[in-house]
Amino acid sequence: MKMFGLTGVAFAALFQALGIGLFISGSYGAPAYVYPMHVHLSYGETDMQMVVTWTTYNLTDSVVEFGSSYLSNVVKGQVTKFFDANDTNGIWYIHRVTLQDLKPGMKYYYHCGSDQGWSDLFFFTNRRTDINWAPWIAAFGDMGSVNGRSIPRLQEEVAKGTIDVILHVGDFAYDLDSNGGAMGDAFMQQIESIAGYVPYMATVGNHENAMNFSHYKQRFSMPGDNQGIFYSYNLGRIHFVSISTEVFYYTQYGTAQIETQYNWLKKDLEKANEPKNRERYPWIVVLGHRPMYCAIADTDDCDLVRDKVRVALEQLFYEQGVDLEIWAHEHEYERMYPMYNYTICKGSEAYPYKNPAAPVHIVTGSAGCQELHDTFLPQPKWVAKNVLDYGYTKLKAINATHLYLQQISDDKNGAIVDSVMIESDRHGPGVFTCHQNQINKFTNV
Repeated sequence: MKMFGLTGVAFAALFQALGIGLFISGSYGAPAYVYPMHVHLSYGETDMQMVVTWTTYNLTDSVVEFGSSYLSNVVKGQVTKFFDANDTNGIWYIHRVTLQDLKPGMKYYYHCGSDQGWSDLFFFTNRRTDINWAPWIAAFGDMGSVNGRSIPRLQEEVAKGTIDVILHVGDFAYDLDSNGGAMGDAFMQQIESIAGYVPYMATVGNHENAMNFSHYKQRFSMPGDNQGIFYSYNLGRIHFVSISTEVFYYTQYGTAQIETQYNWLKKDLEKANEPKNRERYPWIVVLGHRPMYCAIADTDDCDLVRDKVRVALEQLFYEQGVDLEIWAHEHEYERMYPMYNYTICKGSEAYPYKNPAAPVHIVTGSAGCQELHDTFLPQPKWVAKNVLDYGYTKLKAINATHLYLQQISDDKNGAIVDSVMIESDRHGPGVFTCHQNQINKFTNV
């Protein structure tokens, strides 16, 4: 049963988060405390892996049965007991199972759980490894359990096969730890009808900061050994790099994290720029929550010339030839002209995104939450387009020279309210020349 786009379990979890009592049992008669909830996928360390993550309230085994035609393979994984330090009743068992030796482009069916209770049957298609694969990727941030406007359309797109992977660029549920974690439970169940079928790749945001980002670290399973705080992976013709902008703001958890991430990031980009790697994955796309640039009436980060993220990382991204930087945090959509150090560096006046002389920045934080929208400042010259509609961004690397983006509006029934094609026949470190051109430089002070 679904109500308002929610499964029965998600509806119960949302009621719990809002303080309304309701009990629901799992499928096959399994009690809710051993029934698998919050089922979601993420990419593993290699092209042949997929990670299945889910939650139970009581300890059970961690098992996935899967196969391309029937459930002929059985894989066991690990379970972690997670305590919410701010709520003595907040105990979850997080299950992780890695599926191995998957074939490129193969469709697999699976369910997860144990002999005490199984999830519904899900399926996914493993990523292809050929250079002709151009997956559709949805990117957004700042989506909550309440007023999560983009959830129904994302559910529909995934069901129709028009989205291959989700990139959630920070700020989940509002918040994952709220009401003793009940709001996080509601959100994870709401997205199960999305994340159970396509990988749901997460980037940490400021709303995950409680208890040193513990709910984020425990609930999601990202590649690498940094608990999802920073990691990278390849998809189609793109090398994706997900970072934490929060290391610059939540220094009560230590300042060593700033240097640790920077050193990892520099090494990762240098490896991505090795000739054989940059030829295979010519596009480098960075994902981070707080933007370097925005035109929002805030006064706390990206509208400041000395923005912490920009000061710390812009030079590195510029030198390493990062093509696109996708941010969120501000509850709106903005597309910038190619820019570096507040300097507009278009490819040309007629074709600003053809062989741009600097990275392109996108802010996409309008998927919907209870904080509603932000307020635009008068549009500066470096903002090519801004949209206040609820919605999300879709992107596709068509080939080595063309990267296409579009903004989908939930307010306008899925209409494309912005689109841009980034064209580049040169990728790699040192290709940008914006530092040589200061003619168009200005600041927003």
